[in-house]
Amino acid sequence: MNWTSFFMMRNEILLLALILIMLVLEISSKPEQKKGLINIALALFFAHTLIGFFPNQVGELFGGSFRTNGLIDFFKNVLNVGVLIILFQSVDWLKEKTLAYNKVAEFFVLLFSSLLGMYFMISSGDFLIFYIGLELSTLPLVALVAYNSHNHKATEASIKLILSAALASGITLFGISMLYATGGSIFFDALASNLQNSPLAILGLIFFISGVGFKISLAPFHFWTADVYEGAPISITSYLSVVSKGAAIFILMIILFTILPVLSESWKIVAYVLALTTMFTGNLFALRQQNMKRFLAYSSIAQAGFMMLGIINTEALGVSTIVYFVLIYVFSNLGAFGVVQAISLQTGKENMDDYTGLYRTNPKLALVFLLALFSLAGIPPVAGFFGKFFLYTAAASKGYYLLVFLAVVNVTIALYYYLLPVRMMFLRKSDEAIPYFKSKPFMRIGLIITVAGIFVLGLYSPLYDYIVALSQNIF
Repeated sequence: MNWTSFFMMRNEILLLALILIMLVLEISSKPEQKKGLINIALALFFAHTLIGFFPNQVGELFGGSFRTNGLIDFFKNVLNVGVLIILFQSVDWLKEKTLAYNKVAEFFVLLFSSLLGMYFMISSGDFLIFYIGLELSTLPLVALVAYNSHNHKATEASIKLILSAALASGITLFGISMLYATGGSIFFDALASNLQNSPLAILGLIFFISGVGFKISLAPFHFWTADVYEGAPISITSYLSVVSKGAAIFILMIILFTILPVLSESWKIVAYVLALTTMFTGNLFALRQQNMKRFLAYSSIAQAGFMMLGIINTEALGVSTIVYFVLIYVFSNLGAFGVVQAISLQTGKENMDDYTGLYRTNPKLALVFLLALFSLAGIPPVAGFFGKFFLYTAAASKGYYLLVFLAVVNVTIALYYYLLPVRMMFLRKSDEAIPYFKSKPFMRIGLIITVAGIFVLGLYSPLYDYIVALSQNIF
């Protein structure tokens, strides 16, 4: 290993440097200069995101503890794009709501630290680095959820998150210890060779999936989700819903497909059950929600159930469909959360009834919300339709026709509740409709990116072919 090998950790090194820069600027800046830190952080992370698209080396470091390949680098870029959109949508909130409390740089340090943990988690080559990355990605989120410390709901949500995370962490470690006892190593390559299909290994697998299922919000490990999403600032809710969930489903997929194939008959059954329970739980509970953050929380739970359809297919098709769906989900969900944040920041309103007549007063925001909801529902020709179609194809190619049928039933349920806000915005009138307002420039940029992503991913199929080509190389 030489110094040039460290360029394989390009994303991690650059993000760590960015965190250190923000810390130095926080210490050296006067209170009246803190507003400028927002633009500096945004510019630096934008540059970091662009650098991530340059070609990178493929290989391993530290005896196989850290590894990277084309698919891992691509997924890090997906996470970067998601965080960049969230930052664009957060600028106005930071300036208007947090600057007075002198808590600007802390937001970026905590957010980037969580993202750094996700980098290490998805590049891990053994369970030690995986667990360190998992904890590094989770602990800063506890502070971010309680970022509005003067809000009792935020504090309550933070306590619920840390208690749930601690329980999930213990369950994950217990499962890892059982896999270690069976395979005799914490290194993924050694486990793939030595692990036997034994009752202890299966029990360890169940505990491991249960622990990771907490971060993905799989039912029945989802109980924290709605309360935490409602109490947290909308920017952090977006991050939990998209970036945190996406990283967790990706590493779960990689570990199951490449490290634990000997247990595939067992975890396919688990994935089948989790997919069904998560889809039905998310969709049925979403039907009765009035708060938009809770509404989108249960929507994200249901989307996690759809992601599990790809887990059923252990070939490159399963990998590519999950990655492609997560990419679409980033733009669709952040589009919806962006509109909710813009309205909440301007008016403080977050209930569905408040959106009555929105199209007549704010037609552009209503149309963006419509596109995002249609994409989440899987209505053609927007991108969400193709994401769900490929997931159905992945499950059906392995003969899981009943599961696909039940997934289609869930899409029908989802279509009903996704149309509820649409009906409020377009078909109903109100004398107390949200008055016209013009979104700030950074918020508009964030929403434009999400709309472009929804359309481009629905029309530009060669990107899916590119992901399929990357997926071939992980087996």
